[in-house]
This record gives sequence, structure tokens and C-alpha cells, in this order.
Amino acid sequence: MSTDPVSPDGAPGYTHILMQEIWPRVRKHTPNGVRSKPAATLILIDRSGKEPKVLMGRRNPGNKFMPDKFVFPGGQLDNEDRLMPAAGVLADPVEQRLGHIRGRRNARAIAMAGIRETFEETGLIIGAPSEGEPIEAPPGGWSEFAEHGLLPNLEAIHFVGRAITPPRLPRRFDTIFLAAEATDVVKSVDGTIGPDKELVELAWIPMSEVHRMPEVATITGVVLRELQNRLKAGFSHMLPVPWYRVRHPVGWERIEM
Repeated sequence: MSTDPVSPDGAPGYTHILMQEIWPRVRKHTPNGVRSKPAATLILIDRSGKEPKVLMGRRNPGNKFMPDKFVFPGGQLDNEDRLMPAAGVLADPVEQRLGHIRGRRNARAIAMAGIRETFEETGLIIGAPSEGEPIEAPPGGWSEFAEHGLLPNLEAIHFVGRAITPPRLPRRFDTIFLAAEATDVVKSVDGTIGPDKELVELAWIPMSEVHRMPEVATITGVVLRELQNRLKAGFSHMLPVPWYRVRHPVGWERIEM
């Protein structure tokens, strides 16, 4: 079903925002055949205060992709995301929707990638105790995660959005936007933020301010507007999930999953 809601602050419909700010630039590029790669990003939400805040990190200005931008932790799926054991399971609506996109086995891997990338880029662990049993973790980031005696907690994960980078751009991602509560973070590891790291700083930012920040990508602001609506509606797994994509020659469209 295609819809285009009005944003919480009364701004025009979301696809209208994307058409105004992104579509004219995209149309200038020539077709290049670049296919989108599966990726996951995770939004941590702090609802302890008067207004919800989200955790964002500023990317290193030396990065070739989105330098100096404020982003959510995230990245591409790794094979190891399919191998790492976890605590609990995904909520049924989350698993069903993600499974419809990439298959049931990959549904779990997408959520695992979001948790892993959050740990690698911020040092924050969304996990649960392993109950004393040895953790057989694959090498790399998951091995470091397991050193803390914790397993990734799949029960904390919400599926809140999907967006595919428009055609003609040199880098394209089919990004799954996940979310979890700040209270789901059970440990913080130092040493992941700094001038020689992927992210040079972290900040908890009020949701109403994010889409006004010039260092934030347009699609990020749109997804956060969607998340504001979702929180106001109860943040249930049963709520529809928006999917943003570009369809030639129409341009941006929003579909509810």
C-alpha cells in the first residue's frame, strides 16, 4: 500500500521532501547498473526524559563515504552474522517482515548485523548473559563481543523502516532500519570513538532536532519522522513498517509493509 503521511511537525508528506531534496540530483547521474547491497542500521532511543532522544555518531571527516555526517551505527551484513549464537529470538512480526525481504535465515542475520555494528562503532552492547556457558563466536567483532560474557539480545530489536538508495548513484544500499531502547544496552566498552575511528563523537539528540541538522542525510531525517509517529502510536511490532524506494519514472514512493 502506498501512502504519504504528514510529518509530526506539520511538514509536507515524506516523499515530497525526498523528491525536493534528492530526486533532482539523482536525475543528473547517468545509469550505471550498480545494485544495492544489504545493510542494517540501528537507532537507539532514550525515552527517560521529556522528549525522546536518539544516539547518533559523527563520521570521520577522512571517510570517503558520507564524511563528517551524523549517522546511526550500521553497515553491511557479514557472513559471521549468520553464525553467532544469540539470546532469545526476534519478535514474530519482525522476523516475518525481514524474512519476506531476504529469507528467514537472513532475517536473523540482519538484526545481528545491527547489533554488531553498534558494538563495533560505539562500544555499546545490546546483550544478555550467556548463563555461564562458553560462547562459540566467529572471529572478528563477534569474538570481541563474546569476550564480555554476553550474547546479542534479539528480543530487543524493532523493525522500523527500509530505504533503498536511488539508482544511478555510485554506492547503493538496501538499508533496514532497526531500533532498540537505550535501556537494552547492558555494557559500554571504551576505545571505539576517536579521531582515528569510524566515528569521532557520539551524541544523544532530541528527535525533533535531528531533521533540522545540516550534517544529517535527508533520508535519515525522514526515517526519524516515521519513528516519531511510531512512538506516538505505541511502538508496537504490529504497526506497519514504511519502505522508501525510487521507481522510474515516478520517483520516490512510500510503501507500507
